[in-house]
Amino acid sequence: MTGEPHYTLEIMWSDEDQCYVVFAPEWEHFVGPIAEGVTYEEAAAKGRNALENMIDFSQERGDPLPQPKTYA
Repeated sequence: MTGEPHYTLEIMWSDEDQCYVVFAPEWEHFVGPIAEGVTYEEAAAKGRNALENMIDFSQERGDPLPQPKTYA
């Protein structure tokens, strides 16, 4: 894969947790949120960081990266 992979981050408000939660749909083995934040911006930043860590960890282990979803 050349360049930066374009993965989806879904950010939603959680009434239960009273914060924004972040999901990475292409990374199906992460069933729950990968990050959270009090503000949308904080959640987005933490989600990007978690996603970068997931990519790095997968590459270090030699695991294939999931195919990014794209808008057609």
